[in-house]
Amino acid sequence: MAQTLSEIRAELAARGIRPKHRFGQNFLHDRNQLRKLLAAARVGPGELVLEVGPGTGTLTEELLDAGCRVVACELDPDMAAIVRARNLHRMGRAPGQLTVVEGDCLDGKHAVSAAVLAELQGERFSLVANLPYQAATPLMATLVERHPECVAQSVTIQREVADRLAAPAGSEHYGPISVTMALLAEVELVSVLAPGCFWPAPKVTSAMIAIRPRVGARPVADWPGFSGFVQRTFGQRRKQLGSILGRDAVAAAGFDPMRRPETLSPQEWVALHAAMGTGG
Repeated sequence: MAQTLSEIRAELAARGIRPKHRFGQNFLHDRNQLRKLLAAARVGPGELVLEVGPGTGTLTEELLDAGCRVVACELDPDMAAIVRARNLHRMGRAPGQLTVVEGDCLDGKHAVSAAVLAELQGERFSLVANLPYQAATPLMATLVERHPECVAQSVTIQREVADRLAAPAGSEHYGPISVTMALLAEVELVSVLAPGCFWPAPKVTSAMIAIRPRVGARPVADWPGFSGFVQRTFGQRRKQLGSILGRDAVAAAGFDPMRRPETLSPQEWVALHAAMGTGG
């Protein structure tokens, strides 16, 4: 059974520690939301799961109870020690079912850490996590763009981030990450979580989402070139395309030079990039 809020508090109090704001520690303790997260993940016995930011291990233990093999990556040494201590019996009884990686899950903004990759060993895996807010967007994007072995992501994140991931063209949240997700994955809003589902309660509303990569060839062969093109153009989103890329070049590509970046659908981004060439 999932850890209660009292148990989470007790684990920290016994060690004389408190949640650390710099690590984005807001522990999910609502059992109903934990059940929703597990259901959305669709993982079972023997399947490999990456969990980032396990905290005291509430979700970790639920995943282990479901028979999953878990690689838990924790930046905070205090929390990593709690996860290990609470699961020593499991680690002794079933070596390899739980591995705790102590450190950052990312090497920079666009690469999963070597320590995590070494534990995943190139196997198919799912990301299931109550993600620290500061790691959410770069980790999710990196997994979708660069790691086809990640077959699904089921996570809780800041609601505003969830809105950006699934934003349609022309909306206030639409941006490069929206284009990426629309072209490479399906994003499903599973649940909206009030601040009280976490301890300490964050100042923002959260969301639970499921990301499932699309099967088949990518719409763009040179994805890094395309992604850079979208990022650079969106970096001047208040300007018209003609001002950013050149009126004649945009017109020759078949687009109205007076349009702005946020009005282009994901498919139009693909067409514009192809028409202007990878150097655009």
